[in-house]
Amino acid sequence: MSRFRALAGVLRGGCAGGSRWLRGGPARRGCSSGAVPSAVASSSSYVEEMYFAWLQNPKNVHESWDAFFRNFHASSPSGEAGEGRPSTLLQDRVLSLSLDMTQKVVEDHLAVHTLIRAYQIRGHHIAQLDPLGILEADLDSFVPSDLITTIDKLGEVSRNLLSFFISLSLYGLEESDLNRSFQLPPTTFIGGGNITLPLKEIIRRLETSYCGHIGVEFMFINNVDQCQWIRQKFETPGIMQFTNAEKRTLLARLIRSTRFEDFLARKWSSEKRFGLEGCEVLIPALKTIIDKSSAAGIDSVIMGMPHRGRLNVLANVIRKDLDQIFCQFDPKLEAADEGSGDVKYHLGMYHERINRETDKDITLSLMANPSHLEAVDPVVQGKAKAEQFYRGDSQGKKVMSILMHGDAAFAGQGVVYETFHLSELPSYTTHGTIHVVVNNQIGFTTDPRVARSSPYPTDVARVVNAPIFHVNADDPEAVMYVCRVAAEWRTAFNKDVVIDLVCYRRFGHNEMDEPMFTQPLMYKQIRRQEHVLKKYSDKLIAEGVVTLQEFEEEVAKYDKICEKAYTSSKDEKILHIRHWLDSPWPDFFTAEGEPKSMSCVPSGLEEEVLQHIGHTASSVPLEDFKIHPVNSKVTCVSRILRGRAELVKNRQLDWALAEYMALGSLLKDGIHVRLSGQDVERGTFSHRHHVLHDQEVDKRICVPMNHLWTNQAPYTVCNSSLSEYGVLGFELGFAMANPNALILWEAQFGDFHNTAQCIIDQFISSGQAKWFRNNGIVLLLPHGMEGMGPEHSSARPERFLQMSNDDPDHFPDFSGDFEVHQLYDCNWIVVNCSTPANYCHVLRRQILLPFRKPLIIFTPKSLLRHPEARSSFDDLAEGTNFKRLISDEGPANHSPSQVKRVIFCTGKVYYELAKERKQQKLESDIAIIRLEQISPFPFDLVRGEMEKYDNAELVWCQEEHKNMGYYDYVRPRFLTVVANEKPIWYVGRDPAAAPATGNKSTHLNELRRFMDTAFNLSTFQGKDL
Repeated sequence: MSRFRALAGVLRGGCAGGSRWLRGGPARRGCSSGAVPSAVASSSSYVEEMYFAWLQNPKNVHESWDAFFRNFHASSPSGEAGEGRPSTLLQDRVLSLSLDMTQKVVEDHLAVHTLIRAYQIRGHHIAQLDPLGILEADLDSFVPSDLITTIDKLGEVSRNLLSFFISLSLYGLEESDLNRSFQLPPTTFIGGGNITLPLKEIIRRLETSYCGHIGVEFMFINNVDQCQWIRQKFETPGIMQFTNAEKRTLLARLIRSTRFEDFLARKWSSEKRFGLEGCEVLIPALKTIIDKSSAAGIDSVIMGMPHRGRLNVLANVIRKDLDQIFCQFDPKLEAADEGSGDVKYHLGMYHERINRETDKDITLSLMANPSHLEAVDPVVQGKAKAEQFYRGDSQGKKVMSILMHGDAAFAGQGVVYETFHLSELPSYTTHGTIHVVVNNQIGFTTDPRVARSSPYPTDVARVVNAPIFHVNADDPEAVMYVCRVAAEWRTAFNKDVVIDLVCYRRFGHNEMDEPMFTQPLMYKQIRRQEHVLKKYSDKLIAEGVVTLQEFEEEVAKYDKICEKAYTSSKDEKILHIRHWLDSPWPDFFTAEGEPKSMSCVPSGLEEEVLQHIGHTASSVPLEDFKIHPVNSKVTCVSRILRGRAELVKNRQLDWALAEYMALGSLLKDGIHVRLSGQDVERGTFSHRHHVLHDQEVDKRICVPMNHLWTNQAPYTVCNSSLSEYGVLGFELGFAMANPNALILWEAQFGDFHNTAQCIIDQFISSGQAKWFRNNGIVLLLPHGMEGMGPEHSSARPERFLQMSNDDPDHFPDFSGDFEVHQLYDCNWIVVNCSTPANYCHVLRRQILLPFRKPLIIFTPKSLLRHPEARSSFDDLAEGTNFKRLISDEGPANHSPSQVKRVIFCTGKVYYELAKERKQQKLESDIAIIRLEQISPFPFDLVRGEMEKYDNAELVWCQEEHKNMGYYDYVRPRFLTVVANEKPIWYVGRDPAAAPATGNKSTHLNELRRFMDTAFNLSTFQGKDL
């Protein structure tokens, strides 16, 4: 092998340059095509690999190697001139060696590529994430065997190198390969400007990228471009750089965050405030996200968060006046507004200001939130979606949302999962949310190992391919870099992203709590832990970025600001809840937040409008659109539309057509209408059909409601995911953005609101009392006892009525516009309409009122097609209104003195009572009065009916069980009307545990029994309550 000896001599005189392995890139400038690259000249085995591959086929190597070996052969000594090519024996030997060595080279490079991928997938498992240095962020001390590293889970270099060499051998590599160079694959950026690196350097750079203070989870994402984008952001050498100005800004923000908490601790040491100590870096993190987003064009940010750190966020991110925050600690502060108010660490805020970094206007809104930590998540998303919708921001380039979470809640509360699953749905997406998890590594007193089954609290985000950036919160620059990347990710891809701030909680669950009871070792370490501000200021002073004097002056400057605000706060004597409003409607109310009037115009409609909407509702406005055809065996859309046309011709309304009239007329007036929920496009009971589907063209749809008028408002109707908690919260948030919109959520069945009870209790029922927040959301809850079993019968009206705030024992003054004033004073409106016309009126009244209240409507099921449940166009004529109570319109009304019994009822049971009364020929003896608006209770109208039938006994009849439904609500109010001088008798089903029976026969027997009681005029004779 004399050629190899000659080749070795050439290698010792190689020139400077670079190459690629085999078919790699061109040599660097300054190196002739026939010169061997010095980057590999020191590795004879590498050149041998090239040489054998070239002998097998010159195309196996790059053209620079081909030129080199050709020049080498051309310049061979004259004695070897006859050896233009090796002998047959040598060729056979070379071929055999070449195949073996080529296979080995390929295997080794594949091994290195696999190693790189292993770090990209699992490097986060050994990242140095815990600031305390005592815990594993992923709950596991095991180091993945496919990572070649001597670093253990807590960042220490292991003295036992056995695991290192075991991992090395796993790839078929040896210690001698550590200094061997390998070509880098296109799926990594660790090379920077180099295309080959020694294995030892490859490992070092991978550890720097993935095993330092940042752990990146992203390889589950099924989009190659997105994965490459993330690799470039974290693998490129030296990419995490900050200017001195950026470092000084970071330090100043950290000073404000830390000193704010210190100030509160000094002034109110015995007060609960749920401070941010241990994660002070959250404030500069949020501000970095906002800065980067503002630079990208965002001018409105809606935020939601739990209570920990809320006061700090209000002060240093939203920029709430400090004196307004400090005065909240004054126990003598009096409330100026009606309502309960809320504790200071639940309050929200809305503020418009200039972003100092970008010099652009920005609006920040922090939503109020109860102690149900994650309940605000879908509410924030709904409000963000609404702002995007009304601003025409179809790509989320102007409005965005930021959600903050706690580690235990993020992993443990199902609404997080529900909210994530809305993120990619067309009618719910906000085009990317940045999630920031304040990972205290503890939940109240519960350790993570017993609080979750997943390695990280953030694993729920993997279901929507959201990248997850874990970061050690005691490394402020690493945190800022991650926040910068997160903001850029949202800008680039309009997808969710999660930042996991691995930190600690310096005190207990609150400042009065003793954490040593349950986490003694953790809190011993915390008490020894140096504050992050001290660490970072020392670092910058050592680097010469700031001087000690400059640092101390910045601290003193902020302390002075706090002291001045504290002095000013003592002058505050009255608390104005409205100053903490997170969703103001400045053009809807007066400057003082009051309604501009206290009257409501009639909700009737012109005949021309009714006819126009009716014709559109019964037709298909698109040409060549094939709707569901006529089929005598099944209900079809064609027949439904023909039925509507017949109703319009006869000037009649059923339930679906009445809904069309209400929504269509509001669209005409420029009111946006949004209807969402499970299967709302068709309707659970196949009555609505607001979205028509072409039977021959896939995904071609028609929404006739959007073809009513030339300049109408848009109508949004959208089937939701199979979620109640998340979707109802979303729609509630949507309704916060605009008072001139009708937002409706329909449950598939009324009792399905069970799983959204938190939103109903904490936001809808009490939201105005706690946070001075008006909201006009409408809940449509199908309700009725029809023998369908316990789960599809009752919408649980008793729950809503129990939370109604009108006083059952107070008989009100009827002066002024009593109806409007009563509605203004209530916390929500509860109705059960018995006619289509009244349903239309109440929906229109919801918008025509000069204020907004939640509206709960118990909607029918069998009445949707009941032949008696029809209304005339006359019931919707101009000048007509919603009827809170419908009087008896039969013979009893004409001879009230002859009436022996007055039956009050609500909803569907009226039609069963009317039918039974007719069969028993008791129309003159018994009056049936329908209570359409149950809460607030129509005292004025009920008194009028009782005065009319002053000789009759009073009965309340309901189809629900006695301990459910309306009885417990209406009974004390009826007694208040009659001054407790007459009883109000109960007729209905007996008390029960379940809302309804599952046996059809039992259902009918129960109905027969209470019908007999209702029309037996001797039932209550001689009885005493």
